[in-house]
Amino acid sequence: MNVIILGSGGCVSTPRACCNCRVCTEAREKGFPYARTGCSLFIEDANILIDTPEDINASLNNSGIQKVEHILYSHCDPDHTMGMRVIEQLKMDWLAVSIGKKLDNPIEIISLPPILEDVKKQGTKYGSAIGYYEAKGLVYTKEIRAFQKDNILVELIPVDEHEHVAIFVISSNGKKIIYAPCDVKPFPKSEKFQNADVLIIGNTIVGDILKDGFVLKEDNPLRKELFTLDEIDTIRKQYGIKEVIITHLEEDWGKSYDDYRELEKKLNFIQFAYDGLKIQL
Repeated sequence: MNVIILGSGGCVSTPRACCNCRVCTEAREKGFPYARTGCSLFIEDANILIDTPEDINASLNNSGIQKVEHILYSHCDPDHTMGMRVIEQLKMDWLAVSIGKKLDNPIEIISLPPILEDVKKQGTKYGSAIGYYEAKGLVYTKEIRAFQKDNILVELIPVDEHEHVAIFVISSNGKKIIYAPCDVKPFPKSEKFQNADVLIIGNTIVGDILKDGFVLKEDNPLRKELFTLDEIDTIRKQYGIKEVIITHLEEDWGKSYDDYRELEKKLNFIQFAYDGLKIQL
């Protein structure tokens, strides 16, 4: 099973436009892996893309992706969906359209029913963007709770009873990856998480002193929304997970690629994602 973290950034990509802080300046000068695009994942064995942040086209190019056949959505936040125009870049051929040719291999858009309903609400004054792409024959949508392709199984675990956020359990040949990119606190209970090889998780806060010396006090509301590294380690131990990779790394945390590498040396079983990180099981 081969998985690529296409984008490891958070709500704001690194470098942040017009920002001249140490982290953004270095990312601008050195590029990847110091730079980070929006949070996304690619399952190579099945050509599955999870989420389409605004800079997903750059992420796909950076990792040399050759084909996208399926797009899964984790939830409807703009930083995970607003790059859906990549569908046009992947599938729209205006020259072929001009002479009446139709696409014969549309992309399958799939997720839990409430998430698909949310995604279909996004659009312009002309209506739903996904509806437009369906009408053009570029995609079709399908409500699912599990997706099987060849020897890859992807199961969608809702975070709560409302089912507007999904966690993905990706398994193949006895190996298992959990992908929980965003809005997953409190972490749901599921036997499907047991004994996973890797947990890739966002929704974390890394450190108490952040960008520009900002001190995250104990009463800061971010602590209710985001996991600390200690809380992540508790989840790891609860489910017997072998390794944890932190993704959705915010520019606001004020840490560079090198800072995260140094921090890894002090932690057990935890590493930090970067754009293009390949996981092979």
